[in-house]
Amino acid sequence: MRTSRAGRAGQYLALLGYLVFLAFPFLWLVSTAFKSPRELGSLHPAWIPEDPTLANFRQAFDEQPLLRAAGNSLLAATGAALIAVLIATPLAYVVARRRTLLARAATGWVVVSQAFPLVLVIIPLFLVLKNLRLIDSMSGLVLVYVVWALPFALWMLVGYVRAVPAELEEAAAVDGAGRLRTLVSVTAPLLVPGIVATALFAFVTAWNEFFFALVLLKTPEKQTLPVVLTHFIGAEGVADLGPLAAAAFLATLPSLLVFALIQRRITGGMLTGAVKS
Repeated sequence: MRTSRAGRAGQYLALLGYLVFLAFPFLWLVSTAFKSPRELGSLHPAWIPEDPTLANFRQAFDEQPLLRAAGNSLLAATGAALIAVLIATPLAYVVARRRTLLARAATGWVVVSQAFPLVLVIIPLFLVLKNLRLIDSMSGLVLVYVVWALPFALWMLVGYVRAVPAELEEAAAVDGAGRLRTLVSVTAPLLVPGIVATALFAFVTAWNEFFFALVLLKTPEKQTLPVVLTHFIGAEGVADLGPLAAAAFLATLPSLLVFALIQRRITGGMLTGAVKS
């Protein structure tokens, strides 16, 4: 009994340490965003600002077009998430239910595609988009985000499809339901948590992406939020720390809000699917 309690206490301590490790950068970012220039230059910085101020936020909006950049990021991330889910969902069903050579090839493609670094693919990708006249366009950026997110989205959805018992579809077929009716009425509702989670993954990946947006977008009016954040760093590498922290804090809010809004729905959908199965 004592060994069991000690092991459980060790697990909780390890989990607490991991949470502190993850939360430290964000908490320090929030603290920095509300500090005055005097506190930012202090040799002994404190966790809690002594004189909280919103001047960094006002300066950030005055110096850079954050709202326009956020709109560009929202457009690219939302479009990439929707298109990736629409393509990956039927593919995932085929891969999970049909154990064919094509399914094995698709699984291999998922693994291989994740092994290529961005620097290796950016030059041929740039040439392809140039031939398609999609350089410096949001359509080209969304296309790149879809291609980049699709393998992992397919891998995620394959796991969700395999978690849905095939016996449910067989029972629906026995009751006289056709293939389309079975997919719409039986399989699709159980896949909602997986589809939402996959869309969230694709959205957050595109929202935070920097390298592709930096290379493919040249017009300042089309630049996304991660690219605009680099404008707070001067030519000599000196960062305007206060406005940069304020802008970075605002850039993280959409991801946090999306997680907070759909977390309960994902959990509830998973439990519902377990009961139905």
